[in-house]
Amino acid sequence: MDDGLVQNPSRRRAAAALVGGAVAAAYCAIDGAPSAAAPGVRIGSAMRSTWSGFDRHDFLVADRKGLIVVPRTAAAGNPWIWRTEFFGHEPQADIALLERGFHVAYLDVQNLYGAPAAIAAMDRFYDAVRATYSLADRVVLEGFSRGGLFAFNWATHRPGSVRAIYADAPVLDYKSWPLGKGRGKGSPGDWARLLQSYGLTEAEAMASQLSPVDRLKPLADAQIPLLHVCGAADDVVPFEENTGLLAKRYRAMGGEITVINKLNCGHHPHSLKDPARIVNWILKRTPGMEALATLPELTPYGYDYFKLRDGLGSSRTRFEAGGPVRVAFLGGSITASTGWRDQVCASLVRRFPRAQFEFVSAGIPSLDTTPNAFRMERDVLSRGRIDLLFVEAAVNDETNGRTAEEQIRGMEGIVRHARRSNPQVDLIHLHFVDPEKMAVIRGGGTPEVIKNHERVAGHYGCASIDLAWEVTDRIHAGEFTWEKDFKDLHPAPFGHQLYAKSVDRLLDAAWQEPQQRGAGAPVRTLKPPLDPANYSGGKLVSLDRAQLGKGWSKLSAWKPKDSAGTRPGFVGVPFLEATEPGSELSLEFDGTAVGLFITAGPDAGTIEFRIDGGVWQTRDTFTRWSRQLHLPWAQLLAAGLPSGAHRLDVRVSSNRNPSAVGSAVRVAHFLVNESE
Repeated sequence: MDDGLVQNPSRRRAAAALVGGAVAAAYCAIDGAPSAAAPGVRIGSAMRSTWSGFDRHDFLVADRKGLIVVPRTAAAGNPWIWRTEFFGHEPQADIALLERGFHVAYLDVQNLYGAPAAIAAMDRFYDAVRATYSLADRVVLEGFSRGGLFAFNWATHRPGSVRAIYADAPVLDYKSWPLGKGRGKGSPGDWARLLQSYGLTEAEAMASQLSPVDRLKPLADAQIPLLHVCGAADDVVPFEENTGLLAKRYRAMGGEITVINKLNCGHHPHSLKDPARIVNWILKRTPGMEALATLPELTPYGYDYFKLRDGLGSSRTRFEAGGPVRVAFLGGSITASTGWRDQVCASLVRRFPRAQFEFVSAGIPSLDTTPNAFRMERDVLSRGRIDLLFVEAAVNDETNGRTAEEQIRGMEGIVRHARRSNPQVDLIHLHFVDPEKMAVIRGGGTPEVIKNHERVAGHYGCASIDLAWEVTDRIHAGEFTWEKDFKDLHPAPFGHQLYAKSVDRLLDAAWQEPQQRGAGAPVRTLKPPLDPANYSGGKLVSLDRAQLGKGWSKLSAWKPKDSAGTRPGFVGVPFLEATEPGSELSLEFDGTAVGLFITAGPDAGTIEFRIDGGVWQTRDTFTRWSRQLHLPWAQLLAAGLPSGAHRLDVRVSSNRNPSAVGSAVRVAHFLVNESE
């Protein structure tokens, strides 16, 4: 555990056997009020340096190395926090407290595992630094990993000297670590050193109750508040054997404990990337500092869910220059609905009051990356230059059963088509949530569709937000529930607001620094494709290009004769329709992929097709939604064809899905992927 941060041990035998109820005897030599003039204290000759921009004083106490980091301006009462182990590791909370007037302290008692020798040295350190720096009489203890043994054992020994304890993935039962008697890996070398430090045999250690989980009453009686930051997947210091067990016992005693249990996090990383929740918690429990507990707590575990990659410098340049600009939103029903999109539009208008925004809403329910790649020209790029494009399809790509290959080809087609139209366009990929994705994330994985979309975003330097991860984390943290607050993959207004706020945090991060005068838009070149068969040349081809055989007719404005639902853009518009088996049509095209953009309702039939006179293949167009909905569906029939001229033949099959009530095939557009 924490290998690489461990120094050579300083070994010392305990003065008394620590067995069963003999805990008090074991610590009798260090109880009471130690002398401030303890031997071995040499603070007066401290070595001066800097640490993270603050003055640092290094010295010896009880022949052990200690240090104090001094704030630029000390807060009233000289509050301080004492890191008991691994000073400087994930220091963000310490730095934030220094900025607010706390002193930060550390004493090297490594490899003593909270044994009496460590407690005695900590007593001397406490008295010496208080006398020298006039520090507050009650300290906040900060126990990282095995430092939890030091922090809790010293707090149990001197509860009146402790303001609060912030413990981070702390060791709280030495039978869990380093012995490894539970789910954890254990550390035989550390176990041997622990036994030597305490002066115990293994049998004596197993019979004793010297771990913090067994010695909580003094802390509860003193009403010491506890904050624990842990990883739910920690297999070194397992949560349930340490913080989970302690929290249950401490609450039963009436003690206050706050637990931040990071989903899918192991023993590392410690702390929170953004320490706001930690710092605010400490400030609220420090007299006179409560009013400073105002750091914005943006996310439950202190990290965000976006990746900026190449950033949004190009769109910012355009927006700040003023004049006409254009932002487009491409996706499915969550983008089409009123909610997050409108809130993001309002945010952009507030941020750039000189810009004359045109917002292009290109969301159509049920559609995924495949049809979206083919309708880019008609629904997005035909409006003119796009400066910023939001694109989402993680829910529909998975729900609609698109393969990993199709997910990449579709998303890459969208990005490449956009960048060919305007090399400077910025893109933001959004990965929305559904229950299936949450289940994968809770299990420690990343949904395949998000991996695939992220692969495309990373290749082209596009920004992205993993909203599925964020929602799962926030539910795990207890902020809200899926059933009562989010309610569905089509989110309630609460969910739309959460999505909009997440986009706002990405925009804040992308545009937080003032833009340098004269800085132009970044120059981009289109990289070689991840998959040469991507749909970057996707087009909606006119129905008039088809050669209609028997059984096919062209309707000027198709409307269903049944009660099944429809989607905007796929009702009251021209269609080619055939309802009888044997109906045939053909299409001459030039490109590398071809398909049909159909609407598949209760009577959706089965088609047979072939390319260039090849073998006939079959495709059932009836879907699991067809009973209730004339579903817009991109039936891509062939992809990865040699670039050039081809012929598609289609006929209605005499076979049909048992659930279908007819053999109808209705084509709104032909899909053709032209060569770049």
